Amino acid sequence: MADYKQDAKQLLEDVGGPDNISAVSHCATRMRFVLNDPAKADSKKIEDIPAVKGTFTQAGQYQVIIGNDVATFYNEFSKISGKEGVSKDEVKAASKKNQNPVQRAMSVLAEIFSPIIPAIIVGGLILGFRNILEAIPMESLGQAMVDGVAQVNSAGEPVYNTIVNVSQFWSGVNSFLWLIGEAIFHFLPVGITWSVAKKMGTTQILGIVLGITLVSPQLLNAYAVAGTAAADIPVWDFGYFTIDMIGYQAQVIPAMLAGFVLAYLELGLRKIVPQAISMIFVPFFALVPTVLIAHTVLGPIGWVIGNWVSSVVYAGLGSSFSWLFGALFGFLYSPLVITGLHHMTNAIDLQLIADFQGTNLWPMIALSNIAQGSAVLAIIFLHRGNEKEEQVSIPAAISCYLGVTEPAMFGINIKYIYPFVAAMIGSGLAGLVSTTFNVTANSIGVGGIPGFLSIQNQYWPIFFLCMAIAIVVPFVLTIVFRKYNILNKSDQVTITEPELGK
Repeated sequence: MADYKQDAKQLLEDVGGPDNISAVSHCATRMRFVLNDPAKADSKKIEDIPAVKGTFTQAGQYQVIIGNDVATFYNEFSKISGKEGVSKDEVKAASKKNQNPVQRAMSVLAEIFSPIIPAIIVGGLILGFRNILEAIPMESLGQAMVDGVAQVNSAGEPVYNTIVNVSQFWSGVNSFLWLIGEAIFHFLPVGITWSVAKKMGTTQILGIVLGITLVSPQLLNAYAVAGTAAADIPVWDFGYFTIDMIGYQAQVIPAMLAGFVLAYLELGLRKIVPQAISMIFVPFFALVPTVLIAHTVLGPIGWVIGNWVSSVVYAGLGSSFSWLFGALFGFLYSPLVITGLHHMTNAIDLQLIADFQGTNLWPMIALSNIAQGSAVLAIIFLHRGNEKEEQVSIPAAISCYLGVTEPAMFGINIKYIYPFVAAMIGSGLAGLVSTTFNVTANSIGVGGIPGFLSIQNQYWPIFFLCMAIAIVVPFVLTIVFRKYNILNKSDQVTITEPELGK
């Protein structure tokens, strides 16, 4: 087992000593600090410590990359510093003092959506697989027949069978999978209101119940509202007034608004209701008014806001300048990740899916992941033999190709600058092509290379082309930038032609 006593002692000194540490914890590979004065941390000295693979700051936390031995290092650090670790949630709470209001708002969004992302990824994969089963005509399966009549399209061309047309087994699988898909997307408000309650530290079962009241089968399904005459919309009739019984299936903003109202009502009631009767009165007077407000005020307002946001984004993606929108979004997405502003795209993606049955943003996010990974791949090639850096760069590249870019960006690309810019350019070009051809995803899904599984099947060829752009352009540009010393302040060695040929 490695002895990290000296390295831990040096790290304690270089972060500003024990008095500069407000909170400390660790994750799978990194030490996470909340520092009273971040300016006291000497990153240059810290990165020279043998056990340290890199540093970066994100969401108010100063993070030091150690690697797989981080738990052992952390224990040694705790002994030397006298600082007992806290949970990651407590570190997050402490780090908010180092965040500006925008960063805090994005942090809240991240904490709401992060717990439900795994379910959404599963849903995206299911939708992609169902599309293969029911939406791709295959000539090898023969021409479709209805009541003995061969089917043709408006141009007189034959319409071929899909897999579900010719296989009862796969038809059953397709139908069964929708049970899960519907639970994830139509009942998404339940997950959101639960997550808000969890994030706010309030009663989670009340959040779940609130979410169910937004999607109850008693209500007119949100997808059926547009096709239902006003006179046929069911109502609750209170004699003096009525309330439309409309559901909010797949709606993000109404669920978030309702979740926060419930949370703040409960927190407020806890302060004024005596503890002896709080178990009875706090849940009742928090939940019932929230449900009423949700269906009379928050739901309609949230629906309008959600439609407005998705319509503006969709208009930009569908306009004659969509190529410019795609180029800018692809180019700027990685800087958004640095600031934490990228978390807002989750809500926009989900709203686009609810309103337009697909999202054009997610493909570009997956391509940005790939581009950052390809820039790191070029650094691995350029710095081959640097064993210390490879402990960060190789896992970071793999992580990017699987959809997680922070280790690559903060550990490698931002450190050298030029690979980060090369990745931005490659991502921008891939985004341009993606939006030009209207590449659409069924849902948020696995990022990086596996992202094609979430893409609607008819766009797979174009998306594979975009993936090739996101792989080749950043890799080549990173080598070119290094060779000609472009945007290069930390990696000054000039590459000669013979070196490139090695």
